[in-house]
Amino acid sequence: MLGETELKNLADRTLAMSQADQTEVAIFAPHSALTRFANNYIHQNVEQQDVDIRVRAVLGKKIGVASSNDLSDEGLRSVVERALTLARHQKENPDFRSLPAPKPVRRIDAFVERTARTGPEERAAVVAQICDAASRAGLIAAGAFRTAVAEVAVANSLGIFAYHRDTMTDINTVVMGENGSGHAERVSLDVADIDGEEVAREAVDKALRNVNQTEIPPGEYDVVFQEYAVADILDFFAYLSFGAQAYQEKRSFMAGRIGEQVMGENVTIWDDGLAADTAPNPFDFEGVPRQRVTFIERGIARDVVWDSYTAGKEGRESTGHALPAGNTFGPVPSNMFLATGDATLDEMVASTKRGVWVSRFWYTRPVHPLNVVVTGMTRDGTFLIEDGKITSPIKNLRFTQSYLEAMNRVEAIGKTSMLCQAIAGVSRVPALKVRGWAFTGVSEY
Repeated sequence: MLGETELKNLADRTLAMSQADQTEVAIFAPHSALTRFANNYIHQNVEQQDVDIRVRAVLGKKIGVASSNDLSDEGLRSVVERALTLARHQKENPDFRSLPAPKPVRRIDAFVERTARTGPEERAAVVAQICDAASRAGLIAAGAFRTAVAEVAVANSLGIFAYHRDTMTDINTVVMGENGSGHAERVSLDVADIDGEEVAREAVDKALRNVNQTEIPPGEYDVVFQEYAVADILDFFAYLSFGAQAYQEKRSFMAGRIGEQVMGENVTIWDDGLAADTAPNPFDFEGVPRQRVTFIERGIARDVVWDSYTAGKEGRESTGHALPAGNTFGPVPSNMFLATGDATLDEMVASTKRGVWVSRFWYTRPVHPLNVVVTGMTRDGTFLIEDGKITSPIKNLRFTQSYLEAMNRVEAIGKTSMLCQAIAGVSRVPALKVRGWAFTGVSEY
């Protein structure tokens, strides 16, 4: 790790080289290590460490962005000059107001020393638990186990300087048999939370039950979704609906509907980058403090996330959700939550006369962004529910479904939640039971 002092020195040196009206420097210093396994053995250990410096130069209302990983004085001068050159050749953006001014940033401890110190031997021991369990069951395991450290620093010529470091670890596996598979994954800041035996039990159990699948016809079914599938649902709301750029361009269903009932009264969704039970990060990529933002409160549309540019167009403040300069997406949520309920998975199944258990989705793609219509497949454990019991594995199903409509038909919400990877960070979600999910096709496996 470079540390806060070194990154501040690097940012100050870069700012001093710029002749722009306003300048922003964002530094990303990731260090990640990955253990991959397949056929019940480890086949690759890789490790990567880098430092990326991104400069945003502002000349009036013209903006240029350039990046580099050359930290020498010559390299810093070069990236500053490239940003300035790009700015000079841009058209003026009449909606640009200013880079953000400094605000107090809360310090958050998201760094776990044992995660940072985890090496290939420790990762191999966890992977061995999964591979051994699969082998004993006559199955084959594949997947990856990652540990990572990241440092982020943001500074600008208006006086902002913010620094944060964190750790992250995640593991995922697919366990396969002759004609079926099972999946499991875990995410945490702390490597001690990764229980290889628990991950193995979940994936192996699904794989052993997911054999000799029967076929059911397409149609609308009540569905019990495991947390992995629910995380995908939140991902598409984050990507398509809950950002200010989509809202301002009227590509989001939230546009013109703030204060209206848009989901079921049992649904509350928010983003909170300061919460301890997520992967907290106290500021965004402009150095603006993150705020908790409620998107849906008991089914009512409340707000979206903002960065300084989109907020400036509305005469309001950024909520601290900017992506790195030069992005085309606008602000997005990075620490989403779906409020828990009072049901267990067993209770969801028991209350289902005829339905489907879905472990996770695969290859989901948007069809109609405004209505959040998404198509995709079930994968790695899809089961038929009959008379309140899981009775048999079924062939994977294709769905084409409005996630927005589905959130108006939520019949039960899990009482516990799981941290899952998300499109721009993580999400914490419970399991769900949804009435009338539209399956449109059946696979051959």
